[in-house]
Amino acid sequence: MKATAFAPGSIGNVGPGFDVLGLAVDGIGDTVTIELTNEASQIASITGRDADLVPRDATKNTASIAAIAWLRAHGESRNVIVTIDKGLPLAGGMGGSAASSVAGAYAAALACNAERNPIEIIAAALEGEATVAGRHLDNLAASALGGLALSRSVDPIDVIKIEVKEPWFVALVTPNVRIETKAARALLPDTWPRTQWVQQMANTTALAHAFASGDGDLLSRALDDRYAEPLRASLIPRFHDVKRAAVLGGAFGCSISGSGPTVFAIAPDQATACVCATAMQHAFGDVASTVHVGPIAKEGARRA
Repeated sequence: MKATAFAPGSIGNVGPGFDVLGLAVDGIGDTVTIELTNEASQIASITGRDADLVPRDATKNTASIAAIAWLRAHGESRNVIVTIDKGLPLAGGMGGSAASSVAGAYAAALACNAERNPIEIIAAALEGEATVAGRHLDNLAASALGGLALSRSVDPIDVIKIEVKEPWFVALVTPNVRIETKAARALLPDTWPRTQWVQQMANTTALAHAFASGDGDLLSRALDDRYAEPLRASLIPRFHDVKRAAVLGGAFGCSISGSGPTVFAIAPDQATACVCATAMQHAFGDVASTVHVGPIAKEGARRA
């Protein structure tokens, strides 16, 4: 049996919500086809963005690892033939490995004509994501559920989808810089002053409420990351200029998407998001960049 699934890209952390908040973005993502086989697992083809950088070894590919994890968890001994169409960059800060993992697990469930339980999909996808980015759920949960996802616990998995009240848009600008997730995480301290983490917790809670209530003014105040952004900003050329350009362009706020190098801005509407994206891209100067403008995805992984 054979099935295809799509999983949207996502913004990890969403500013202050380190490893806790993820925001799904519509119009961009990864598509994975899973065909069940009694032979050894294999990657049949990989096309799309950064396709030449994605592992062809099924034991190292996030989509195949996630698909097999779902199958084994459901007592299925068959293996997989995997086809991947990448809409997301590798190590781009847009949840590329998470989207491939989620789509792989979801397509495996579809191929078995089985129920697509979100927690089971996320659990299987975590096995793929962990090979490249560690055991955290922010991108995985957003890609699987859509909307704003809050990950309360990894073990056991406890994730909550927060419906976003307003039809806000996201501007994503990705400079031609590569940042590995593990390297970016290595920059961050294991301990932090109490006053700082109290403020970070307040910002994260307020940010979640802002999305749920549609309070743009609160979003502007709460989209304030004091933990990862100050340390990772130096990895992204002209980051502070780009952030300033987004805010001057009308965005509620702007920060680093996941580990970077993608920079995201939340805007009240599509027109403003486009203005912000152009301004952000201009602020990168002679650093080449790509742009995606899209609404917050209401839906997560689905049949393609």
